[in-house]
Amino acid sequence: MDKLKKFDLMEKIVRQLEDLKNSQQAVLEKIGKIEVDNIELDDKNLEKVLPEIHQRTADNFDAIGGLLDDFTQKTESYGDQNNIDKLREQQEIDNTK
Repeated sequence: MDKLKKFDLMEKIVRQLEDLKNSQQAVLEKIGKIEVDNIELDDKNLEKVLPEIHQRTADNFDAIGGLLDDFTQKTESYGDQNNIDKLREQQEIDNTK
């Protein structure tokens, strides 16, 4: 795989991890809303199970966030080390010929 393709794939994975993190955040918010609604409803099964689901989802959110940070840094370093901007410029020049 050439350097530009690898970098593009790395950037795609960063975007997918960001989307995954945002999805986990949305799930956490929905669980929280259900937990608040259940205060009034007082369903024992929801009261028992939702905190467990919330904790597992929060753990996944944290893990995804850490992975995203690490992989973003790795992607940026790869881009810097391989002069991706210059490679893109050369690719554009080559494509116009």
